[in-house]
Amino acid sequence: MIKLSKIAHSRAGDKGNILMLSLIPFEEKDYEWLLREVTAEKVKAHLSHLIKGEVIRYEIPGIHALQFTCYQALGPGVTTSLALDAHGKSLSYALLEMEIE
Repeated sequence: MIKLSKIAHSRAGDKGNILMLSLIPFEEKDYEWLLREVTAEKVKAHLSHLIKGEVIRYEIPGIHALQFTCYQALGPGVTTSLALDAHGKSLSYALLEMEIE
């Protein structure tokens, strides 16, 4: 097992209650590995304590990247939250803690 942080980096964005997470391998050769191992279902399971809605994976082969759009992920949304960091940017690090074979 290996953590995603060893082979990829991630960025995040948010809009209301929707979180977008990118996953980009450091080396292009690892893109196929990510395609096989990092499914929408696995991401939702890994972040199940945060994501209550659907997770959709988009493949971006031109730049060897994946994007996950996660619904119902930020409570009532960034602008209405009293949380210290309600933005999704810190969740990119949570994704990188996921382990794959």
